Formats: sequence, structure tokens, C-alpha cells
Amino acid sequence: MATATSTFGTASSYLKRAAFALSHSHILRPNLNLSLYTTLPFHSLSVSSPPASGVSQKVQALKGDVDELLKGVGERSVTKEVKHILEMARRASLRREILHTDFLTPPVMKESMNILEKLADVKAIAQGGYPQAERCRISVGHPEELTSDPDIISALSITGNFRFEPCSHGDFLGSILGTGIVREKVGDIILQGEQGAQVLVVPELVEFLMSSLDKVRNVSVTCTKIPLISLDYEPPRTASFKTVEASLRVDAVASAGFKISRSKLVDMISNGDVRINWTPVTSKGTTLKSGDIVSVSGLGRLKIGEINSTRKGKFAVELIRYL
Repeated sequence: MATATSTFGTASSYLKRAAFALSHSHILRPNLNLSLYTTLPFHSLSVSSPPASGVSQKVQALKGDVDELLKGVGERSVTKEVKHILEMARRASLRREILHTDFLTPPVMKESMNILEKLADVKAIAQGGYPQAERCRISVGHPEELTSDPDIISALSITGNFRFEPCSHGDFLGSILGTGIVREKVGDIILQGEQGAQVLVVPELVEFLMSSLDKVRNVSVTCTKIPLISLDYEPPRTASFKTVEASLRVDAVASAGFKISRSKLVDMISNGDVRINWTPVTSKGTTLKSGDIVSVSGLGRLKIGEINSTRKGKFAVELIRYL
């Protein structure tokens, strides 16, 4: 009888997941165990529309001068995604719709918002579920339509006994993606030690994950929906100090910030281990400015604070190190 019950439970779970796959194929990735899962490319949101009368010149530029708007965007992959978001913004503005992206990586979100904020007749709102969120969704629409923050993010609590088997960010993410979900539908994961983790997802995945996610590595878990206000996040701990440098080059300032030799930092730049605002640094002579965030693989991140010139022509730089 136990075997029959177990078999029925497995079959029932499979049918639920298969039914979900049929109706939500755009948020699931191909899966060997559920061949019904398919993937809808992100750029499918990009739809060309004839220009409407009265649309501002800047919005019209999205049709013919996209390359001009994209100048200065770093990596090719980032440029490609930002272009899709601009096309989506154009569609939303012309048709008076409100459209939403998936969860975006910090470089894509930053570059997209920088451009969208310069456009007339387009309003953009970025949300990640909590103030320090790194992965965010962007909502775009005409200012008269997008008048408040859309409800486009949900939170789940994944609980279990992790006392004897601590799990990492990668363990939780791997288990979530193992259900067949595409990465872009999952936002930040907030670890909670022995209790488990909290995860941000698109709302349409809540029911699916609650019924499908039952284990993280070897730990049995329960997945429940929680309000965003219940997220248990802590503001990042930082330590501030100042350095005086002859230039604002990344090799000079970052080596002082991470307390490593300048030659070692140059080697790390050559290996692609250094990023400014989440974009890989290609030159040791890249100049930093106030507000920039420098991240080095294995060493963490620091933010460039206030910069002042000294009487001797050097630069007094405030460095904020994330602990």
C-alpha cells in the first residue's frame, strides 16, 4: 500500500508539473524529465509598431537610432539585452501598455535605466523586492499609464533543518532551477543559515514552486509564500577609509582599497577578475569616479565615495569597503 501511495504521489506531482508546463512554457527551460518544457526567448517581447502621431522625437529615436542610444554600453551581451528593453519600452509607450522585464543582472539593469531615464514619454520603474536587491525587474510604460509600482515580485520562504548540512546560495539556486525554471525568473536569494532561505520570484511561479520544490541538496524543505515586508535582509556592512593617489586609475585606487599590490591587481585585470559597475575592466588605466563600484573576484566589492583634490595636485579618495 505504501508503494502504491508513493507511486500515486509521484504521478500526481508529475501531472501537476506537466500541466503547469503547458500553460507556463515561457518561464520554464528544457528539461529531460519533462519534455513539455520549452523556452520563449526574452526578445519575443520586442514588437515593432507604426509610430503614433505626437510621440516625442526621443521616443521615435528608439526606432531608427537605437545604436546611438546604445553607445557607451560595455559588453556585447549587455548591449543586446538593453536593446531588447528599449524596443519593449517603445512598444509600451506607443500602445499605452505596461510591460515588464524578467529579473535582470546588475549591468543590464544599470545600463537600461540610464538610457530609459533620458527618454520622454517613457517611464521606467526598477524593483527587486527590497532596497539592496541586485537582480531587479524593470516595468516600462507611458507616464500616464505607469502611475504606481506594479505588483510584479513575490517572495517565498524555503525552510528546513540545515543545522547539520548547511547549504550555499548555489545549492538553493540549483534546486530551484532543477524544477525546470529559467534563471531569469528568479531574483535574489537571501540566506538564513540553519533556517533556510528566502527567494524572490515572478508571481506566476509561486504555486509551482510551492508544490514542486521539496528538497535542497539532501535536506527536505517546505516552500511557502510570504509578503515582501517579511523579507529578513540586512543592510550591507561597510568600512570607510581614505587614500591619497596621484591618479584615479583603477589599478592605483583599487589596489589601495583591497590592500594588494598594484602589480597583482593588474594581473587580475588581465585575467578578467576585475569589474567596474559589474562590467569587466579591459584597461588598467580606466579612470574611476565617485559612485563607481569596483568588484574583484575573491576579494569582494568597494564603492568610490567622495573625491577631492589636494594642494599637491593629488586625489584624496574615500573608499567604502563592503565587508
